[in-house]
Amino acid sequence: MIRTIEVLFVIIIISGAFIGASYLAVLPTPRQVSPVNLNRLSLTTLQMLDSDYDLSRAAFETDNSTVLGQLQVALSASLPPNVMYNLTVYDVNNQDGQLYSAVANISNAQNLGMTSDISTYTVASSNVTFNIIPQKIGDNGVGGTLYILNCSDANGWWITGYTAQSLAQDLYNLLSPYFVQTIMVQNTTQLRELLDNQTISGSTNERVQNAVVINTFGECVPMPQEYYQGQSRASQGYDSNALNGYNYVKYEYTLGSFVRQYNWTWASIVGYPFYYVSNTGVFSNDQNGWGIYGMKMTSTGGSKAFLEGLNNQNYVYDSGAVTDSASRQVTFTSNVIGLSNYYGIYPAIYQTSTRALSTSTLSGYNLRVALGVFNPSGDYLAGAVYNHVAAGSNDTTGSFLALGLTRTPDVRVTALSLLSYYLPRLYPSEYIAAGTSREVVLQLGLAGGS
Repeated sequence: MIRTIEVLFVIIIISGAFIGASYLAVLPTPRQVSPVNLNRLSLTTLQMLDSDYDLSRAAFETDNSTVLGQLQVALSASLPPNVMYNLTVYDVNNQDGQLYSAVANISNAQNLGMTSDISTYTVASSNVTFNIIPQKIGDNGVGGTLYILNCSDANGWWITGYTAQSLAQDLYNLLSPYFVQTIMVQNTTQLRELLDNQTISGSTNERVQNAVVINTFGECVPMPQEYYQGQSRASQGYDSNALNGYNYVKYEYTLGSFVRQYNWTWASIVGYPFYYVSNTGVFSNDQNGWGIYGMKMTSTGGSKAFLEGLNNQNYVYDSGAVTDSASRQVTFTSNVIGLSNYYGIYPAIYQTSTRALSTSTLSGYNLRVALGVFNPSGDYLAGAVYNHVAAGSNDTTGSFLALGLTRTPDVRVTALSLLSYYLPRLYPSEYIAAGTSREVVLQLGLAGGS
C-alpha cells in the first residue's frame, strides 16, 4: 500500500514538472524550424522562367515595356505571395573597364528586409551561335585524305538493312569535317586508279599516301575488272589453284600489299573481313549462295591473304580462320567511352560480335594493337586498330581497323574508332563579342522578415 502511494507521488511530480516546463518554454516559429531556402528558390525560379528561353529573350528586350510587364507577371505567379523580389538584368561587357552595367529592374517591394538571398543566371543572345572547329587530320602535311568506297558497280554483304552507298553517305557526313579531304570512290575504275597511286578528285589536297580507306561493303570488297580471270592483272587477282573455287583470294593479297605500300589505314566496318569480292560486271552471273549476284566468295582465306600481303610475305593460299564464330556481347573500352563524350558520337556501349579476330592468329603477321575499341573477350578482339610494324623496324607500314560485329552495321562505331585512333582536337569558338550575354540577378526576401 505504501509503495503504491509512493508511485502515485512520483507520477504527480513528473507530470507537474512536464506541464510547468511546457508552459514556460518558448517554442520556435515554424519559419525557424523549417526556413525557406531563398537561394534555391531563386535559382529554381530563374531556371523555370527560362525553360522555354522566355527569360533569355526578355533579357535582350529590356526596352520593350510589354515584354518586361509579361516577365513581371510570370515572376509574380511563380513565387509564393509572402516572397518579395528584386530582379535586375545586367549587360556583360568590357567597355570602359566596367564589366556589368544594369539595364533593367523589376521589383514588388522597396525593401526586402534584413534577410534575403540571391541567385545569378547567365543568358545568351539568340543571335549568338557556338561552334566547334575540329582539327583536320593531315594538317601537318602527312596524309589527310579519307577515301570512302561508294562503288556503284559492286554489291555488299553483311550490311543488312543498308546499302553500301547509304553507309558511305552517313560516314561522309560524320567524318568529312575531320579530314583535309574526303573523297567518294564512285566505282571500281576509280578504285583501280587509287591502287595505281593516282589521285581521282583533281583536288590539290588529295594524297594517296597515308590515306584512310573505309570499305562500306561489309564482308565484301569491290574488285576492279582488270583483276578478273583473263584480264590484264589476273596474275594479281586470280589463283587457279585455290580450293573450292575461291580463286579471287589473290586479290585480297594484292590489297594487303597496297595497304602496306601506301601506308593506308584500311577500315572494315562489320563482319568477317575480305570474305567476298564484288564486281557486278564481271560477276554478273555469280552469287554468294544467298542470292546476291555480282560477287564471288573468297571465304576464310581472304583475310589470311590480306594479312600476308600486309606483312610482305609470299602469297600462299591458306584457308585457316582468323575469327571466332561465337556470339559475344562486347563493350567499349573506357578510353573509347571517354572519347565518345569528347566527339559527341554515341553508339550503344554494348555490341554483339560473331566475327571477333583472334589475337593469337594475328600475332604471326607483325601486327600491334594500336587501339582497342572493345574490351577483349578471351583471345578475341571484336574491334581494334592494328598497326603493321615489320620485324626490326619501328615504323608503321599500313594499319587495319577490324570491327567484327554482327550483321547490322553502325557507322558511328567506325567513326568513333577512327577518331579515337587519330585523336583530332576540337577547338570551341571563342565567345568574346560584347553585348552578347547578360546576367540576371534575382534577390528574394520574406514579407515580415526581420
